[in-house]
Amino acid sequence: MASEIQHPNPNANWETRGWWEGAGRGELVLQRCASTGTFQHKPRGISAATWDDDIEYVVAAGTGTVYTYTVTHQNQAKGFAEACPYVMAYVDLDEGVRVLTNIVGCDPEDVTIGMAVEADFAAGERDDGEAFAVPRFRPVGTGSGSGAGAS
Repeated sequence: MASEIQHPNPNANWETRGWWEGAGRGELVLQRCASTGTFQHKPRGISAATWDDDIEYVVAAGTGTVYTYTVTHQNQAKGFAEACPYVMAYVDLDEGVRVLTNIVGCDPEDVTIGMAVEADFAAGERDDGEAFAVPRFRPVGTGSGSGAGAS
């Protein structure tokens, strides 16, 4: 396996803060419409179901399945080039939303559509006092699973 992606530090705004802070704690935090119970991702200021701002934040199970993926063999961006080849995937979370993420903890050729995965988090060093991490996923049972800074 190649080295891991060295993700740039995320920056949060008022809509995304719950997602990034949750990841920093080793949790996937999703938004849910309080009126309909519909989960949504990407984070936003209103419910996609009702166009109302009655949104609540819920800690997700952190598990799902690979919907589709691609193996990246070339990327010139700093922090990504050294990690080639790496897997980018859409993962269907158990809560019914789909997230774009990175699959870690296995060789790229071992990733399959429908593979069960669990959340893992890459925390970078920060000098601003924030405790954010980048959510990523690994095959179930292959490593540390959920936890801030897990690799």
